[in-house]
Amino acid sequence: MCFIKKVFLVFYLVIISNVFGQSKIIGKIIDADNNTPLNNVTIIDKNTQKSLLSNRDGSFQLNKVGTYIFKKEGYNEHVVTLKDDQYHLIQLRLNPSQLNEVIINSYHIPKKLKNATASIEIISSKDIQLDNNTNVTSVLNRTPGVFMQSGALNTNRITIRGIGSRNLFGTSKIRAYFKDIPLTNGSGETNIEDFELGAISRFEITKGAVSSIYGAGLGGTINLIPENNNFSQDQTHSEFTFGSFGLLKNLTSLNISSKKNGYKVIYSNTNSDGYRENNQYKRQTLTVNSNHFINEKNDFSVLASYVNLKAFIPSSLNEDSYLNNPTSAAFTWNSAKGFEDSQRGVLGLSWNHQLNSKISQTISIFTSFRNGYEPRPFNILSEKTLAIGARSRLKGNTEFFKNPFRWIIGGELFKDTYKHKTFENLYQDFPEGIGSVKGNNLSNFKEKRSYYNLFLETNYDISISTTISFGMNLNQTSYNLKDRFEVTQNNPDQSGSFKFKSILSPKFGVLQKLTKNNSAFISLSHGFSPISLQETLLPNGQINNNLKPETGWNFEIGTRGSSSNNLLQYSVSAYRLNIINLLVARRTSEDQFIGINAGETQHDGLEASLNYSLVSKASLQINASTNFTLNNYKFKTFIDNNNNYSGNDLTGVPSEVFNAVIDFDSQIGIYGNINFQHVGQMPITDSNSLYSKSYNLTNCKIGLRRNLNKNLKMNLFVGLNNIFDTRYASQILINASGFGGSAPRYYYPGNPVNYYTGINLNYTF
Repeated sequence: MCFIKKVFLVFYLVIISNVFGQSKIIGKIIDADNNTPLNNVTIIDKNTQKSLLSNRDGSFQLNKVGTYIFKKEGYNEHVVTLKDDQYHLIQLRLNPSQLNEVIINSYHIPKKLKNATASIEIISSKDIQLDNNTNVTSVLNRTPGVFMQSGALNTNRITIRGIGSRNLFGTSKIRAYFKDIPLTNGSGETNIEDFELGAISRFEITKGAVSSIYGAGLGGTINLIPENNNFSQDQTHSEFTFGSFGLLKNLTSLNISSKKNGYKVIYSNTNSDGYRENNQYKRQTLTVNSNHFINEKNDFSVLASYVNLKAFIPSSLNEDSYLNNPTSAAFTWNSAKGFEDSQRGVLGLSWNHQLNSKISQTISIFTSFRNGYEPRPFNILSEKTLAIGARSRLKGNTEFFKNPFRWIIGGELFKDTYKHKTFENLYQDFPEGIGSVKGNNLSNFKEKRSYYNLFLETNYDISISTTISFGMNLNQTSYNLKDRFEVTQNNPDQSGSFKFKSILSPKFGVLQKLTKNNSAFISLSHGFSPISLQETLLPNGQINNNLKPETGWNFEIGTRGSSSNNLLQYSVSAYRLNIINLLVARRTSEDQFIGINAGETQHDGLEASLNYSLVSKASLQINASTNFTLNNYKFKTFIDNNNNYSGNDLTGVPSEVFNAVIDFDSQIGIYGNINFQHVGQMPITDSNSLYSKSYNLTNCKIGLRRNLNKNLKMNLFVGLNNIFDTRYASQILINASGFGGSAPRYYYPGNPVNYYTGINLNYTF
């Protein structure tokens, strides 16, 4: 009996020691920029060097406290000491030197960039920091296939592979999202330049009609990934910049976190007098991003942004003024003191739920608003927009015939209400210098615009080296216009409705791994661009229900990869995009356009990029990168009235763009870069009778980083743009017309040589 008691006591002690004496550490590994779970992360015990991999949902479980190393291709190593008294969130940050290995968020399906069956570009935080953080133009223009023209900080037009070039004012036919919140309004117009560049950690740009998840737009999608909070430490950050043309900017951020909750708050205040007359710019922004990890299966995030902007508008110049007096503003805009005064806000809430180790669900709801007041020489525009919407998607990472099968299915619902009025501008009736004065009401409209997208995307590894992808997007868009102005013989009622037929856009792609680090892909996809409600209005005020949206098929073949030591990375792609029902804005007066379907365009292009690490040592890193874009865009068929432009070059797109960057970073804290850009000539008129001149720009930046003490870091920097003082047109107004005998105003002058300098202080609590 005594023997039995002893055996029972030993058994009891063994059980107790295993239950209570063994530490149990649990946590989750996520992308530091967008909270995407990272699977197959190598976790190494620093003492024993034993390792294991994280689960499919990024979760992990360890049996003892200690110091661990977290490693994954495409991300910087992270070393952390783990304790057993808390739930651990491990954030891995992107390694810009291994972009091909990065998990891209644009698909919402875990996928390395090098394994994508489409052309996707990542602009990392390192790329953003090559310049000052005031103007996004230079950042986007280093991306092959993407070109942003900038007439002023608030006057821009983005094109991707030539799509959007025919929009006269602003960006259209390209979709943009701030995390999960649409930045594209119900008429397909997009504005991203008002957002604070310092609040963005990276851009993910999908080129061409290949993004089923984001609406299958002809041009593609720009995804802005906001700066995320850092769970590992609490910090405050302040940066002050000043430079040419009265530039003054302050950027302040605060990062606070607990075990499972993190908050990032960023405030900025930017002021500039501008290079030209009537060019003052004032903007304040506030961005809040919070993340809340409820448990292993649920997390919740909130993203909010507010922008208060007042920017004066110098507008475009005719050739004589552009060459001889580029600092001047257009006469009428200067006399009216034309400006844009707007307030804009977005708010999004997202909930992620892990149903099991293979399936997860994300539900997002969002709302946004914009209030604008814009005095122009021809009238004064007052506008208000309020939008609401939701996105839901179910994501799976399963197996089919024992091979990996990844899929996502979901939908997006969007609705906005746009109220706009115009008034007489009586500036000519008052003494010079008074500027715009509001007169009688000229129009009063209320637009309701809505769409829904249903989408499906799949990726299936039919073998170790071959992946096929299939996607589909179903879109339904509709408009309703209510004319709230008094109906008279001269002002007919313009109320009406416009509803597109449902558009189904499929895509298909194949990726073939050539070696461990190199692959080739081919894709075929369909896309469309919606018609804006303004384009449907006829001169008699009625809605033209016979207009058709632009649609097209995109065919692309490409290759990407890296050397075995990852010192060299490359990508090359060639594509053809055929667009039918080309929509042309025919100008009928200074502020009136009508839309017509006038033909077809053919977009043939070649894009290539090369990144090479010249020196890769602990004491010094030197990197070189180049990219090249060659465009051959043609009007395949284009007949406008009695003019036949078939065979001509597409208006408003440069023939080629070349970029070269050399940057360095040293152990002693000195860093810098020099950036060269060549932009080819571009057609200004549909007849091709006038082209802009090609130009070259060279920019540089140098800085010094120092740790002032254990908690305080300093970064001093100075930069010089347009070093050789090149004269160039930074934006072209295509097919401009002269009114009242004046010459057409085609040109926005680019800034001459200019500088900026600043200091950045970062304090860790």
